[in-house]
Amino acid sequence: MVSTPASRVSRASHWRTVGTEEGPGPIALVGSGEYLPQMADFEGALIAGRAPRYVQLATAAVQDGPSVVNHWHELGRTQAQRLGVEPVIVPVNDRSDADNPDFAKMIEGAGLIYLSGGDPNYLADTLRDTKVWHAIEATWRQGAALAGCSAGAMALGAWIPSLRHPRKGSIAGLGILEHLGVIPHFDAFAARVPDLLTRFVLPDESLITVFGIDEETALVGGPKEWTVQGRQSVWRLGSSGREEFPVGATVSTRG
Repeated sequence: MVSTPASRVSRASHWRTVGTEEGPGPIALVGSGEYLPQMADFEGALIAGRAPRYVQLATAAVQDGPSVVNHWHELGRTQAQRLGVEPVIVPVNDRSDADNPDFAKMIEGAGLIYLSGGDPNYLADTLRDTKVWHAIEATWRQGAALAGCSAGAMALGAWIPSLRHPRKGSIAGLGILEHLGVIPHFDAFAARVPDLLTRFVLPDESLITVFGIDEETALVGGPKEWTVQGRQSVWRLGSSGREEFPVGATVSTRG
């Protein structure tokens, strides 16, 4: 059976959306899986009831080369077609692009803005305090959904851990969630280095709450109340260990 856009909306009904167009839209912090067919219902639920403009930025992948960026662009276009909405590819490759008023204008009127994966440090450093980032934040505050997957999720928080070189510390994120940090692909990451988290990665727990988000799983809502969606779990991480939140669980955090 081939799914039509209408059937996608119907099938997406089990995904919970949060937020209204009268205030900030929901934020989705996704562990992995942006634009994949198995995540179409999730992305459809985020944009349902909002403007059918699906804005996509593959900025985090720029350092991997043009072919990788084009790959993300094609995946995003295909996903938008599955959902029956307009794909809007914003080609931000560097800070000059991010300060281009024409690119910033492309953000306006979005129903869903998605920051896909790659290098979270490059993404945050490229967008921070630019016209494109200000347009993203303003459009989200007007009711658009804002999603980040993997590097995109990490960049939305206050703090980006250095997972490849944890002793080198971390850098500031884009800070739209001043109290949160994210470790994506958590099921795969924790299986490889289970004790690294408490020794090197975790920041001051009195200031930032850190969540590990499993692959094809998302923490959705914000800024204080969240739900776990997808196929696995979200984990609250601390020096005393980890607390699991399965699909459907509600998670409360600092505002």
